[in-house]
Amino acid sequence: MLKDGKLLIGKGETETFILPGMANRHGLISGATGTGKTITLKVMAESFSDMGVPVFLADVKGDLGGCVKAGDYAAVEKRAAALGLSEEDFPMRSWPVRFWDVFGEGGHPVRTTVSDMGSTLLARLLSLTEAQTGVLAIVFRLADDKGWLLTDIKDLRAMVAYAAEHASEILNEYGNVTRQSAGAVQRALLQLEDAGGDIFFGEPEIDIRDWMKTDESGRGYINIFHCAKLFRSPLLYSTFMLWLLAELFEELPEEGDLDKPKLVFFFDEAHLLFNGAPKALRDNIEQVVKLIRSKGVGVYFITQQPSDVPDPILAQLGNRVQHALRAYTPSELKAVRAAAQTFRANPAFDTEEAIMNLGTGEAVVSFLDEKGRPTVAERVTILPPQSAMGTIDDERRKAEIEADDLYGKYETPVDDESAYEKAKAEKLEEERAKEEAKEAIEEQKAREKEEKERAKEAAKAEKEKAKKKSRRKKTSSLGKVANSTMTSIGRELGRTIFRGILNILKKR
Repeated sequence: MLKDGKLLIGKGETETFILPGMANRHGLISGATGTGKTITLKVMAESFSDMGVPVFLADVKGDLGGCVKAGDYAAVEKRAAALGLSEEDFPMRSWPVRFWDVFGEGGHPVRTTVSDMGSTLLARLLSLTEAQTGVLAIVFRLADDKGWLLTDIKDLRAMVAYAAEHASEILNEYGNVTRQSAGAVQRALLQLEDAGGDIFFGEPEIDIRDWMKTDESGRGYINIFHCAKLFRSPLLYSTFMLWLLAELFEELPEEGDLDKPKLVFFFDEAHLLFNGAPKALRDNIEQVVKLIRSKGVGVYFITQQPSDVPDPILAQLGNRVQHALRAYTPSELKAVRAAAQTFRANPAFDTEEAIMNLGTGEAVVSFLDEKGRPTVAERVTILPPQSAMGTIDDERRKAEIEADDLYGKYETPVDDESAYEKAKAEKLEEERAKEEAKEAIEEQKAREKEEKERAKEAAKAEKEKAKKKSRRKKTSSLGKVANSTMTSIGRELGRTIFRGILNILKKR
């Protein structure tokens, strides 16, 4: 609820406000299950929207859809009356809402590309080892150098296969890609695909400017990210949320200190963002949280224990709402004490004792003043929301989605030419080149064989020719001998006959 241009959050001994100029200094809403964190979130979201600031809510339980309907005063009358709020000065209203969902079931589809996710977050999502993470980094660099877009899972799988097949060729420039590591990455990608990665990664990818819109009356849209299904895969949920932070930081321009934020994000189940995250990734989150306020973005974490958030990040959260914590064990008592110590002490009450005795809808709060200093702790009752509490039915949700002017922009997936098609085309080209090379070799062998056959035939013919020539020569020599012999015989015979004739003549 806005009052005098400030966000009225609760009332105790005094009214407590979040100042618009300090809203992008981030915040924390913590408390045990069932103590009122979701109500606090809705009250803040409604107030930001009224101020013209778009809001992004991660709806883990699926019970924030009621923002699209006016609430029932009878349902909040008891709390409203305790706060001195009549139905006239606290009217029930609805807010401009847009629904989003990775799976496209409870809202407009939310997609990003593999390239935009980056190898670091993706390696965390896939729970890769150091060696496998190195292979993934090589794959991303190789795709970038070749100008091949990594849009969806099949692109990445094709690129991993390409790197493994060309490991010897890329070794000197990029490093070693073993078949074992590549195979492990491929198996992890198959698991991610089965978990919904084939839907999440793709195009058209989300344009974050669509989360930063106001309606015709100037109220900021409340973007409700329906993630009841996504939350079943905590690692995918947390990685997606980390990607959102990084995307906002990279895409939005520097704004400096603004009179009010450009956008406010509420991350429910914040502990999932940090569980199992390597130090390098936690350091990156810390840096983004520190610097993103200069982009005009406020980030509010919702979790059960303040200790769920690492201390360096917790130190950046200036606006705090602490709902009840119960202490039944020494470790729980220690957690309550730690939570109490994060507030500036109020001499009027013991903060630690107050946190353990808060009722549902009550909280210990501290917000930043106009000079950026945390105010002393105040025990307050949080205002009720003015929109309906609880969820809405599927029919109403569908109607709201289809009536939105963004309907149709993200609903139909697009599969343009990217790494999968490029790798496939190059492989076909390589196979064609190999086939042509094979055919050329076979043709060369055939030519060589033919030449050998011709040479063999020529040699044979030459041999036959030599034989014939030798035979002719032999025959000629024999003929001369025979002729000579016959000539001699003829001459001798002639002489004999001649002598015989002479003898006959003499006798006569």
